[in-house]
Amino acid sequence: METTELKIVEEKKKFSVLATLGIVLICFFIILFALFLGITVYISSTDKIITGIYIKGVEVSGLTKDQAIEKVNTEFNKVLPKNLTVFHNEFETQLSLEDLGANFNIEEAVNRAYNIGRDGNIFSNMGTIIKNLVKVQDLDLNVSLNNEQCSTILNDISTKLPDTVVQSSYYVEGKKLIITRGKTGNVVDIDPSIETIKNKIQDLSYASNKIELVTVSKDPDAIDIDKIHNEIYKEPVDAYYTTDPYVVYPHENGVDFNISIDEAKAMLNEVKDEYEIPLKYTSPNVTTNMIGKEAFPDTLGSFTTNYNARDTDRTTNLRLAAEKINGTVLMPGETFSYNTVVGERTIAAGYKEAAMYQNGEVVDGLGGGICQISTTLYNAVLYANLEIVERRNHQFVPSYCNAGRDATVVYGSIDFRFKNTRNYPVKILCTVSGGVAKCEIYGLKENPDYDVEITSQVTSRTSTSIKSETYKTVRQNGQIISSERINKDTYKAH
Repeated sequence: METTELKIVEEKKKFSVLATLGIVLICFFIILFALFLGITVYISSTDKIITGIYIKGVEVSGLTKDQAIEKVNTEFNKVLPKNLTVFHNEFETQLSLEDLGANFNIEEAVNRAYNIGRDGNIFSNMGTIIKNLVKVQDLDLNVSLNNEQCSTILNDISTKLPDTVVQSSYYVEGKKLIITRGKTGNVVDIDPSIETIKNKIQDLSYASNKIELVTVSKDPDAIDIDKIHNEIYKEPVDAYYTTDPYVVYPHENGVDFNISIDEAKAMLNEVKDEYEIPLKYTSPNVTTNMIGKEAFPDTLGSFTTNYNARDTDRTTNLRLAAEKINGTVLMPGETFSYNTVVGERTIAAGYKEAAMYQNGEVVDGLGGGICQISTTLYNAVLYANLEIVERRNHQFVPSYCNAGRDATVVYGSIDFRFKNTRNYPVKILCTVSGGVAKCEIYGLKENPDYDVEITSQVTSRTSTSIKSETYKTVRQNGQIISSERINKDTYKAH
């Protein structure tokens, strides 16, 4: 009896202990649940990122979105360079993140960080919060690039690789078309290279390591004779002009293969580095020099010199040079070369032996005297206010002009050149008649145009030399625009 009662008492004690323990546990879990429920409710109501969140090594816990964006940007700007280096074998170059259109998408990463502990139900959010108390999360960045910009940059890099593919090409040299065969080489493989660059930027390893470009071998395109012919073929075009407004349209020579297309293609059967195709040129019915003086209404500059008409050989030389120059039209920006226009002074061209300066002496030479035409033209050019590109004075002061006003020429070594710096073409008229050589330059006056004054003076004279200086003064509406010394010359005394 007593034993049974003892057992009952013990059972009651055990039940009481268990009941108490159960109540304690229930209360504990209620409190714990309430605590995390409160935390979850707090997290849901606050604008801060939960504990234990990093973005690429930068802690953003307890920060608002704006604060997190600012902090990540600031930390990245401290350590990350604005450029990266790419290479292929020995070649390397730097690319800017801006040119690649690189975007670290920091705002998107911050949004992901902010949503942690908020984007599930109450239990999953609670689990996430608990988990982050003991283990942090380091979020990655989703880097994006501008593929179009990257492709443009990488295609350009392909052309600069030392071992790049060399495409066939061609150029015109006189009456020949020269075609060069291409060579196999390497080019940047665009899409894999973009992906490689993107990954290196995303894991931030570009800051300390160079990025190797992905390349592939590529053969040059086949030589396309039809395409080349279409590109160089041109029909001749006549020159013409209008007067309202005044515009000169220069002629264009026609050009074509001087062999058939099939013959040109057959040349490629022989593997060579270079091929030559003969060309033929056709002139239009009306060249620019044929355009009448009516297209050039204004006299811009003129000059005359006198010669001895009784010296028939010298007169012949003057006339031949003048005829070559007469009618020449110079387009805006174009440069006139006396030696190119007049050509080599040869017997075949009709030139005669006449007095000329050579090695400090006056001797008879082929084409003697034509420097008088270059001198006459030079002064007309000065008055037309065109740019002198090349001019040299004689060894002696010529008889037909003052010191400082001459321009000597020697074929193959000394040239007289000037440039049409006006906005309208100029036409040169050059005549030799009755003991007078005359050069005139016609064009279209600007509004207002310039008046040019040329003065020269001998600054010293000794038994062995004569020195001179020449000045050019430019006026517009009567006001001096510029005044400069254009020549400082030394001559031998006769």
